[in-house]
Amino acid sequence: MESYLVIAGQSIGVYLFIVIAIRIFGKTELTQLSVTDLVFILLISNAVQNAMVETAGSPTNSFIGGLIAASSLFLINNLLQRLTFKSKKLRSLLQGEPVMLVHEGRIIKKHLEKVMLTEDELLAAAREHGVESIDKINLAVLEADGNISILSSNFHHQTRKKRPHKVIHKQ
Repeated sequence: MESYLVIAGQSIGVYLFIVIAIRIFGKTELTQLSVTDLVFILLISNAVQNAMVETAGSPTNSFIGGLIAASSLFLINNLLQRLTFKSKKLRSLLQGEPVMLVHEGRIIKKHLEKVMLTEDELLAAAREHGVESIDKINLAVLEADGNISILSSNFHHQTRKKRPHKVIHKQ
């Protein structure tokens, strides 16, 4: 029984380490999936690997050991999802906060440096949104999921000139 608790503990330890590592090093690389979703997918596929199921001195590469590793990952993932849903502070810590990159056509260079994004990468994202230059961007934000949102001045509200109605007279 003690060896199975060690397996569960090792699995949870690996999970937390990878969440922290991806959060620190991979923010701009993530899209669509949250950090915890990505880690969960990566680790479930490896739940029966030796790094998580070996106990000191006696490897437990059994079916039961793999199930315990996978179960502990399911449990910790579910727990973190519930906690991040309820706690804005934890959600911010694990998933990050949006970072403003451009405001009213001006690049915020210290924010680009903070998230390790080059001006060329920012410009590429702008082009993907149909914006040809930075000065046309009202707001660009690196979202917590790694996507870049761009609001540009390309979409001005224009009022239409009213055309006079043609009046057809019947004779």
